[in-house]
Amino acid sequence: MRFIIHGATLSHSLQAISGVIPSSRTMPILLNFLFELDGNTLTIKASDLETTASVRLDLDTVEHTSVDRIAIPAKILLETVSNLSNQQLNISVKEDLSVEINAGVGKYKFLGESADAYPKAIDLENPQRSVISSSVLSKAITKTIFATGSEELRPQMGGVLCEQTTEGTVFVATDAHKLVKYTRTDCSVDENRSYILPKKPLTLLNKLLISNKEDVDVVIENNETNVRFDFSNYTLVSRLIDGKYPNYNAAIPSNNPNKLIIDRNMLYDSVKRVAVFASQTSNQVVFRLNGNKLLIYAQDTDMATDAREELNCNYQGEEMEIGFNANYLTEMLNNVDTEMLLMEMSTPDRAGIIYPYDEQAEETQENILMLIMPVVLMN
Repeated sequence: MRFIIHGATLSHSLQAISGVIPSSRTMPILLNFLFELDGNTLTIKASDLETTASVRLDLDTVEHTSVDRIAIPAKILLETVSNLSNQQLNISVKEDLSVEINAGVGKYKFLGESADAYPKAIDLENPQRSVISSSVLSKAITKTIFATGSEELRPQMGGVLCEQTTEGTVFVATDAHKLVKYTRTDCSVDENRSYILPKKPLTLLNKLLISNKEDVDVVIENNETNVRFDFSNYTLVSRLIDGKYPNYNAAIPSNNPNKLIIDRNMLYDSVKRVAVFASQTSNQVVFRLNGNKLLIYAQDTDMATDAREELNCNYQGEEMEIGFNANYLTEMLNNVDTEMLLMEMSTPDRAGIIYPYDEQAEETQENILMLIMPVVLMN
């Protein structure tokens, strides 16, 4: 195998898929990139067994030899190529599996490993197929992935639920303290399906979608155990999370008569400032709603700290006090795109629901609902 490629192209491609490579040495072959040359197409793969990411590169200058597949150590290759990103690279692989990179006045040589030991790609049998635009998929991931859980006892909550139906597509994430439901009515399928996407490959997929910059179609294929995303010159294959996702609709209160409309930035900044004075145990900030005034306060009696701010708002409902975890609340506020937001509440012991709010907005093909559980009020 011998080919010529620009350093920036190779460096970008390696960096894009390198997040899959595991940090442990449990299976040393996975600390390598797999290079495969077929015709004028070079395919580079990275895997941790659960997830495999690959990028395809079309080359102008190639030379086929007896070694057209090789596993190349990721660490030394990444560091070498990143320092040669402004040069043309002439890369050759010898029969003894040595790899040689010639660039400008430099020559760099190291050993690879046999590709035979590299895990075979996951083959999806009888997959269901759908297509979604990369911009929609990226937004769905961004709006939900922060709400995933991390408990080993409930692995289903460590991923994002994807429900594709004849009426649209719903993405849901929850960790039992907060929940996000992102709905698209413009992404329907002919046959209903549901699966849970793991957090790690979703994070990598979102980086690939964002780095691709262009809005392209993403082909999604899934069966009961695996899912594959294919777009541009990238492919990502991952195992799905096994098990049944919690009944998230049962957690969403249906009767919420108390409604707060307020400037998102103003509320976000206020909560951030007041939360500095909150108890480190509960991280609780309290909303006291009365008329068109919102009092936000926090205190830590052990440290003798106290902070409060009063904001103007549009509130319709009974006078009430309700407490929230400041970290969860700011995460949600940070994911509201509109200038104003609507928060619906019923009682201090039931979840609050946050929606983007734009009085002038026309009906759109997306909807987002964010639910936050209250914190028991501390005297």
